[in-house]
Amino acid sequence: MNSQKRKVAAEDLYQLTYASDPQLSPQGDAVVYVKTMIDEERAYRNHLFVRDLQTGETVQLTSGAVRDTYPRWSPDGTRISFVSKRSGTAQVWLIDAKGGEPRQLTHCKTGVSTPLWSPDGQLIVFSSLMDRGETFDDQEGEAKEAVVPKVIHVERMKYKSDDYGYLYEKTRQLALVHVETGEVKALTDGPYHHTIGSWSPDGKWLAITANRNENPDMLHTVDVYLLPTAGGEWKKLTSSNGTFSHPTWSADSQKLAFIGSLADGIYLNATQKRVWTCDLDSGELTCVTADWDVQIGDSTIGDVRSPGHPTPGAVWTEDGTALYVIVSERGNSGIYRVALDGQKEHIVSGNRNVYGFTIDEQKQTLIAAISDPLIPGDLYQFDLGTKAEQRLTELNRDFFAEVELAVPEEIEFAAQDGWKVHGWMLKPVGYKPGEKYPLVLQIHGGPHSMYGNTFFHEFQILAAKGYAVLYTNPRGSYGYGERFMQACCGDYGGKDYLDLMSAVDYACQQFDFVDESRLGVAGGSYGGLMTNWIVGQTNRFRAGVTDRSICNWVSFYGVSDIGYYFSAEEIQANPFTNPEKMWQHSPIRLVANIETPLLIMHGEQDHRCPIEQAEQLYITLKHQGKAPVSFIRFPGAGHELSRSGDPEQRVLRLQYTEDWFATYMEPKVPSLQQ
Repeated sequence: MNSQKRKVAAEDLYQLTYASDPQLSPQGDAVVYVKTMIDEERAYRNHLFVRDLQTGETVQLTSGAVRDTYPRWSPDGTRISFVSKRSGTAQVWLIDAKGGEPRQLTHCKTGVSTPLWSPDGQLIVFSSLMDRGETFDDQEGEAKEAVVPKVIHVERMKYKSDDYGYLYEKTRQLALVHVETGEVKALTDGPYHHTIGSWSPDGKWLAITANRNENPDMLHTVDVYLLPTAGGEWKKLTSSNGTFSHPTWSADSQKLAFIGSLADGIYLNATQKRVWTCDLDSGELTCVTADWDVQIGDSTIGDVRSPGHPTPGAVWTEDGTALYVIVSERGNSGIYRVALDGQKEHIVSGNRNVYGFTIDEQKQTLIAAISDPLIPGDLYQFDLGTKAEQRLTELNRDFFAEVELAVPEEIEFAAQDGWKVHGWMLKPVGYKPGEKYPLVLQIHGGPHSMYGNTFFHEFQILAAKGYAVLYTNPRGSYGYGERFMQACCGDYGGKDYLDLMSAVDYACQQFDFVDESRLGVAGGSYGGLMTNWIVGQTNRFRAGVTDRSICNWVSFYGVSDIGYYFSAEEIQANPFTNPEKMWQHSPIRLVANIETPLLIMHGEQDHRCPIEQAEQLYITLKHQGKAPVSFIRFPGAGHELSRSGDPEQRVLRLQYTEDWFATYMEPKVPSLQQ
């Protein structure tokens, strides 16, 4: 331990920065990436940087009080497109790859996203959320001040989204814009959402995904389509029997790859993503990873980077015999090279979290965005031939030079029924052998996500405050096979609860520094649900903190943006066929048992787990007049408050958590000067 270093604090969130969305130039000699930070006004800023891979020189392309994202090189490498709200709404902008003033390309009233260059560099495809009946011809000019309607007539079931707010009749449509003239041509229409995939090498086709079922509110499958850019008949490649995304073309235009899973009638949300290919001549579909029991993609939960980073999907090798993909397993996400015959090679491995990559096989170069327990997010370069690794950025060097971090210890233990459960223990900063420390059990959301080897600011704060932090992946988590992931469905509060209690038992038995009389529990979303459930089952915890939680499955069914189908799959019940089962799995049923002091925190604009869930829990506890309870509401905040919400609200949330545990668990805060 370095006695000169200080401890991590909630306010340090303002200093943390990370790199994301790396994109190699067509020549393979430079990489553009996004650097995300919080400025002195406590607002997010995203700026574009270009690094020359030969000289190591890094140039900042954009600056100012802006959020510039999604950089993509023109095919000739002379220009970079990106998305920015610098003119008021999110539009496509162009900038010379060597720097200069950017030029606005689109002027769509509702804003745009995910622009992608055509192979000849003349066109860019983009998407836009549009109202029913609206056309791209209506969209010239910038958005004006929104007018609140006197009445809203809702006919769709999926009329709101935690990502986009109230959609009502809006759908995501695709269009082309000519790079030189700015002329816009619509590609899609109708009451369906469409998502951009990739251009065919000859530029004649776009591979896209969409749910164009007759009733997309009820049938949630997503298909892959080939859309002719010059107009004409679409080609549907899948059979409305699964959910697919990120279609990518082989270099010879003969095959398409995509990520997805089949729906078996029971599990749509709780099915592992796999790699698929389609032979475009025969139409034959093949699941390349059918015999590999892993989750394709990054499923790691953290709290510094916002979720949903752009991902390349499955990237073809030059010869079309294999694909590069991110894989999540046992708390790590790395990159594999998967051959079409099923053979696998681990390209980027280790105890870390890969959340994005870009590759140039001819140059034998791969650039990955990586986090680990001590790094929020930096870029690394890998030589595919020699396997050599080089760190390209160290964005938080100065900050980490002055703070002391806790290093997690990996653990594995047997649950009560013998199933193996994996996790980590974080000792308090300043830990001294022979002393006893309070412990906080942290529970992740999802439930189909994964704690792992990534940076977690909240855990570091608790460790700095003198707590041991225990975090595990109970059944329901990604990373341990499909059977493990599906094991919580229909059993919330059953074996998953026992997994969490087994984790606490293991920690108390194996780590002599844990003070069993001072235990706390915390979690958000599903983790909040389980926190509510735990304090209704046992009084062994001195304090609990529940974030954006669920307490009542019966009401959740009708108020969440995903409630009516999520409940059917995860609880395997709905209010009109089996309300008793929904009630049995609802923590609010157990409120009379709760004696643990409980802090409830919730965003007022949370559409995933609406705030009425917190209101029910708070009022019921308060009405009983039993356990101490406090309710913190965050105006304007959605479900992603702790990861991408307003920075000041994120810091306040962390401070409320610290204060609650300090009040009821009396930690002994170590002095780093001792």
